[in-house]
Amino acid sequence: MTQAARLAMTGEIALVTIDNPPVNTFSRDVRAALKTHFTALRGNPTVKAIVLACAGRTFVSGGDMREFETGILEPGYHEVLNLIEDSPVPVVAALHGTVMGAGVETAIACHFRIATEGTRLGLPELSLGIIPGAGGTQRMPRLIGLAPALDMMLGGRPLGTAQALELGLLDRVVASEGAGDATAAALAFAEELVAAGQGPRRTRERSVAGAGQATDEFARRRGELARTMKNRNSPHVLLEAVEAAVRLPFEQGLARERTLSDQVERAVEGRAFRHLFFGERELRRIPGLPADARPRPVAQVGIVGAGTMGGGIAMCFANAGIPVTIVDASQANLDRGLATIRKNYERSVARGKLDAAQLEERMARITPSLDYTALGGADLIIEAVFENMALKKEIFARLDAVAKPGAILGTNTSTLDIDEIAAVTRRPEDVLGLHFFSPANVMQLLEIVQCAKTAPDVLVTALDVAKTIRKVGVVAKVCYGFIGNRMMDPYGREAERCVMEGATPEEVDRALEDFGMAMGILAVYDMAGVDIGHLTRVERAHLLPDDPSFYRPSALLVERGWLGQKSGRGYYRYDNPERRRTPDPEVVAMIRDEAARLGVPQRKPSAEEIRERCLYAMINEGARILEEGVALRHADIDIVYTSGYGFPRYRGGPMFYADTVGLQAVCEKLHRFRETLDPQYWQTAPLLERLARSGSSFAQWQAERTTTEPNAQD
Repeated sequence: MTQAARLAMTGEIALVTIDNPPVNTFSRDVRAALKTHFTALRGNPTVKAIVLACAGRTFVSGGDMREFETGILEPGYHEVLNLIEDSPVPVVAALHGTVMGAGVETAIACHFRIATEGTRLGLPELSLGIIPGAGGTQRMPRLIGLAPALDMMLGGRPLGTAQALELGLLDRVVASEGAGDATAAALAFAEELVAAGQGPRRTRERSVAGAGQATDEFARRRGELARTMKNRNSPHVLLEAVEAAVRLPFEQGLARERTLSDQVERAVEGRAFRHLFFGERELRRIPGLPADARPRPVAQVGIVGAGTMGGGIAMCFANAGIPVTIVDASQANLDRGLATIRKNYERSVARGKLDAAQLEERMARITPSLDYTALGGADLIIEAVFENMALKKEIFARLDAVAKPGAILGTNTSTLDIDEIAAVTRRPEDVLGLHFFSPANVMQLLEIVQCAKTAPDVLVTALDVAKTIRKVGVVAKVCYGFIGNRMMDPYGREAERCVMEGATPEEVDRALEDFGMAMGILAVYDMAGVDIGHLTRVERAHLLPDDPSFYRPSALLVERGWLGQKSGRGYYRYDNPERRRTPDPEVVAMIRDEAARLGVPQRKPSAEEIRERCLYAMINEGARILEEGVALRHADIDIVYTSGYGFPRYRGGPMFYADTVGLQAVCEKLHRFRETLDPQYWQTAPLLERLARSGSSFAQWQAERTTTEPNAQD
């Protein structure tokens, strides 16, 4: 039990070192060890001060997330941290690395805090749907004041050492980095305290600075939450817990925090965030992938296409320090693409995220060329031209001729059959999909599409590349639209059908945004270009339903050249200086007239019906994707949608959300839509039907499969 933390003496100073690799999580074993050591130290009259330090690359990085699912085992957080704070001799925390959540709460239970330069300190619990429940809501306002504590907890952004020192969160910052330097500095500081006769300085005994303005402060914060954290529960619970720090004595406030923390841990919001947290840590576990598969080196990248996507992808690699060669058929395209890249970097400089020297360094890593042979030295080549199968096949045939042996060939296609593209090469084992999302230099998601012949080491390389360029890489199999766009198809279909039935674009988007989507789907079409999806449907016309109303609103807009933001109007108008979307009565009238011509009944669907039709159509398609094996796990689908499609993380993604609604309820609604709407679109996915009948869930289905499937890659 005590192996998770060890005790040593340095003269009159006791050194307690937590050693729980890789990141010193504040697990049950750590808490038990600390309880043992601090209990023993209380009875040792030779100890004049204590230093609490951590081995490895960081001080305590946070709590053990697994315990939120299984329950907190004894000894609990409050018991151990109260024991530390109760120490009769001063306790100095030696901080280094990334000190988050329970790490910060541990540090502020100590009496003094020393940190090395470069240390980051934060309370990001709201990003996991919980609150700082190990005393953070009670101690932090007492330590740094009410308003700064609320800023830290509601914002979730970590503080650097300079800001933490200014706020009083730290007592001293020392040069260098690493556990050894922090520990040495803390031991020296402890000796100073002993020499000065300094006793404990307990955070809990302080009053809350700013308590006199608490009523106004909390009212202001609640108003901000209504605007910025719509539908969220945990931020309001956080305010309630911090109010307890202002209104109640410490012990009563701590008890109130414990009650509130237990509530949010069990609530849907907290479970949703944890579902995504654990799901993201499973992304590299690919069933059937050999354990000995190793990534190929990627030291140089080539990109075909200097447009919006190609330029954004180039920035991803340049930002990661990897040189990039962009090839395009036209010098004008190259010039335009490089100008756009520079403009994007200049915006970052203007915002203070880059300096001028960094801008030039990144631009210097990007080399334009009109000659495909310039790609001959690339380890990875990504094609990023528009969605046209014939063009992509032509490009891959040329790449096959110039790329060196072992080079990986990726396509950024969002819908097309990559097996068909790979077949034009003599190296289909080196081909896969790398579907970035626009703007590629901003969006987190990268769909990695595993083809029928993709080699294991190519797939592993893609997963490593995603990590290198700071993307969330999700593996999918080949099918139309893969995971994201395939599910987007029925989602958008129902949104457009609701417009045909009498809802305005604004009503459709508002219903979805009120649910929590970052942007309504029709506004998304305007942003991306209404013609993008339309042209894909034109190419697949022979596979589409025999239904003249199918995606008809988008077709009408394209016929008139109303392509969205880039043309100044689409579903909305964008003719104001801010390019803010405004309703367009002419579009509403045009769609209404077309609905009358096609005989579409005017039902004027409610906001609830709009949400259910759009979301349940998406969920139904997700069930098909799962059963077909296109997605490996239901969490993978949820990560795709929360990382790349604006689905609210606090709802956990479409499949988790379906489980919270209940699959039986979802299925019953789908049956009703089949009876009252066009039945060809409302055939329930077999997996969804089976799970609903048996009272099961996607999570249970996944758990049963996981126990029987080998996972070779970690």
